[in-house]
Amino acid sequence: MTSKKQSSSALDVSSDSPENATFGSRLLVDDDAVFSHNAWDHVEWTEEQEEYAQAQIQRHLDSPVPEEEQERYYADPADYWNKFYQKNENRFFKDRNWLKIEFPELFQTADAEAGKKRVFEIGCGAGNTMFPLLAQSANPDLFVYAADYSSTAVQVVQSNPNYDTTRSLAFVWDLASDSIPEQIEPGSLDIIVLIFVLSALTPEQWENAISNVHKMLKTGGRVLFRDYGRYDLAQLRFKQNRLLKENFYIRGDGTRVYFFTSEEIASLFTSSSPDSGTPRFEIEQNAVDQRLIVNRRKELKMYRRWLQGKFRKL
Repeated sequence: MTSKKQSSSALDVSSDSPENATFGSRLLVDDDAVFSHNAWDHVEWTEEQEEYAQAQIQRHLDSPVPEEEQERYYADPADYWNKFYQKNENRFFKDRNWLKIEFPELFQTADAEAGKKRVFEIGCGAGNTMFPLLAQSANPDLFVYAADYSSTAVQVVQSNPNYDTTRSLAFVWDLASDSIPEQIEPGSLDIIVLIFVLSALTPEQWENAISNVHKMLKTGGRVLFRDYGRYDLAQLRFKQNRLLKENFYIRGDGTRVYFFTSEEIASLFTSSSPDSGTPRFEIEQNAVDQRLIVNRRKELKMYRRWLQGKFRKL
């Protein structure tokens, strides 16, 4: 049995070698030992894997979603997420044990002496961040907001027996809206959690999303970010007629997903505010979690690539 991870799998993009990985990372130094564990951290791609990725992307570009079908995936994206949660309900809830390792700043808000703290989980789904945080909180002054643009997801959160309106508030809101939610005062939040959220938006919606995040955070407040990286297994596995536009796909259930590069994420968060002309965020972390997952029984290799970041409001 593989023990639970005790260290981060994310390697900063400025580090040019896995040798700079966190102590405790599992590094593959002997290719013959690849099937001796279930997962390996900071795996460098072979030339063969790179060629395979490029061939898959070209195949997607050659067979996009037919033009006459594309509009329906832009018209009402929340409807597809509603159907997703109607089907899965809270069975989709998974304890995110990795949160404490990757984002210790988040759980510091739960310390008994942390004082007044306000956290907002955007794209909350079934409350996968909110409930674990509140479950261990010893801070009577911690309040957690949770929002999703799927009304069904919010209903799942509100129906959870651990949902407590004295400590939390869940509501429907779209990150790409033209304004921040009425429930949150501008400049009032300490931390905003964006985990696999931006990838559901169209590239044209990113500016609104980042602007909203910036308005809600206090000066010095942080965004904790994690999302899909370019050429992740999930991208390469797409079949024909799933590509809406470059690196932006629809899944079989109609939900959408974009696959980012670290450079795109850095550019988004450090771009200047249209109002002031000054940079909005400082990069505290811009990292890649590049892992090789193996099926030891079938001797299959699966390359995963996620992006992770921490951005502080200037």
